[in-house]
Amino acid sequence: MTSDETRMTAIEETIAHQARVIEDLSQQLADQWKIMDQVRTKLDRLTERFLTLEETSLEAPSITRPPHY
Repeated sequence: MTSDETRMTAIEETIAHQARVIEDLSQQLADQWKIMDQVRTKLDRLTERFLTLEETSLEAPSITRPPHY
């Protein structure tokens, strides 16, 4: 092999490796987005439950005169 062929082979190997790494990272990013969507959905549900519980448990206190009046 000549020097040019060796350089070309090295460049092709590097490009192939980088393409594989990019594909792996893209898949990991897609997986992370799925997880983020699941977390957002759960957070929305929990927030709704919390607000519902807060509304039902906090009744307005009745207005009465204190005993010292």
